[in-house]
Amino acid sequence: MTTFTAWKFDTAEGADRAADILHDAQTDRLVKIIDHAVVSWPQGDKTPSVHHAHEDKWRGTGWGAFWGLLFGALFFVPVLGVAAGAAVGAISKAVAALGIDEAQLDTIREQVTPGTSLLCAVTDEGDLDRLGERLHGLHSTLVATNLTPAEKSLLMETFGG
Repeated sequence: MTTFTAWKFDTAEGADRAADILHDAQTDRLVKIIDHAVVSWPQGDKTPSVHHAHEDKWRGTGWGAFWGLLFGALFFVPVLGVAAGAAVGAISKAVAALGIDEAQLDTIREQVTPGTSLLCAVTDEGDLDRLGERLHGLHSTLVATNLTPAEKSLLMETFGG
């Protein structure tokens, strides 16, 4: 099953570290990464920086547009005022296919603040138990997912969140 997860980390570097661990897990065939992006917001910076991984070169442009739309609407468009309404509508439609609703977008926007980071991943074929062992202890919080309540509960238990 293809899943979308967004993990908030208590440091600006935490999501980068988790992304490295995620890549190692893919090498060991614990998960297949379809694509991922990291948002880092160092203390003192006015806005966060976004790094898109371009996992799949054939579909990279599509994912780049998705991440750009998602993070633009979450972190950059609200400063534009009236234009934000159209962007929020567009992002709601774009992420609906991944099962992410507007309330989850609001949660991401509220929790990612200066001094924190966010790892968003679209994955498939994941072994959550073994992956969780690798990511345990990184001081993260699951802020959005399209998993069923039972899958989310297992993920939270596995990751210690």
